[in-house]
Amino acid sequence: MTPAIIADGVRKRYADIQAVDGVSLSVETGEFFGILGPNGAGKTTTLEILEGIREPDEGQIELLGLNPWPRNPKLLPRIGVQFQASAFFERLNTRETIRLFASFYGIGPRRADAMLERVALTEFGSVPAERLSGGQAHRLSIACAIVHQPELLFLDEPTTGLDPQARRNLWDLLRDINSEGTTIVLTTHYLDEAEILCDRVSVMDRGKILKTGAPAALIRELDDKVRVSVESGLVTEERMRELLAAASADVAKVEDDGVSLSVTTELPAPVLSILAEQGALRGLEVRGATLEDVFLQLTGREYRS
Repeated sequence: MTPAIIADGVRKRYADIQAVDGVSLSVETGEFFGILGPNGAGKTTTLEILEGIREPDEGQIELLGLNPWPRNPKLLPRIGVQFQASAFFERLNTRETIRLFASFYGIGPRRADAMLERVALTEFGSVPAERLSGGQAHRLSIACAIVHQPELLFLDEPTTGLDPQARRNLWDLLRDINSEGTTIVLTTHYLDEAEILCDRVSVMDRGKILKTGAPAALIRELDDKVRVSVESGLVTEERMRELLAAASADVAKVEDDGVSLSVTTELPAPVLSILAEQGALRGLEVRGATLEDVFLQLTGREYRS
C-alpha cells in the first residue's frame, strides 16, 4: 500500500532560523503517527508544510500520492486539519458552525448534525461556539476537521490546555477515528499521549528528526535502569546500602529525599527481595523507562520557553 505521506529532505528557513532542517519521514496509510519535540523544534512548521499551507525551501513531499504545494485543490476534500489554536465564527452556535464547515464540501445538514453526536456535543448544539469549554471547543474543532470524512487528519497539539478527563475523552474519539481507517498525524508535548495513541513517533529537535520508531521499540533501545521506590523512613539510606552490598546487588544509586527511598538498578529482583525481608514495601513503585526518558535523552533536559 502506498504511504499516505512521504517527505524527503524538507527544509524551511526564516531569516537566520533554520526551522526545518532536512526532515525525511514516511507515514503509512491507516497509521497513527506522532511528531514530538520541545518548543521551537519545528513541529508546527513541518506539519504546515505537509498540509500544503506553507511552501518548503527544499525537499519533496507526496501527500496521498500528490504534491501538496502549490495548494492542491484535489487534496482539500481528502485531508482534515485542526490547527493549534481555533477561532470560530462569531454569532454562530455549535450546530451552525459544523453545518458551515460541512457546506464547504457540499455536505448537507443531516450529516453535519450527526457529527454533533459523534463528538458528544448534541446537547450543546444551540450554544454559541465561543462559549464552549476548552474540551468542548477542541471536539468542535475536530468535528469541523472530519465532517467530510477525510482520509488523512492532521492535529497540531490537540489536547493542550485540557484537563485529564477532557484529554482522555478526546483520546477515545481519536482512537475511534483512526480505527475506521483514517490516517492521523499529530504533534504533541504530552509523551504519555504519544505512547498511548501512536503506532510510531518521530522525535524532533532543532528542525531535525532525531529518531523514529514505535514507542515500545524506542524504549527498549534505551535499555535504561529500573527505579524501585518505597515510602521514606521504612529503612534508612545507609542501612539499604549495607544490605545491598551484603547481597552483592548491582545498583547505580540509592537516595532518600525525605519522601521516598529510591534504588536505581538494572536488576530489581534483589532489591525487591531485600525490601520484602525488611518489611519495607509500603508505597512500593517500580518504574521502568518511558517515552519521556527517550525524549529527554535525545533532546536534553534544558528548558526552552
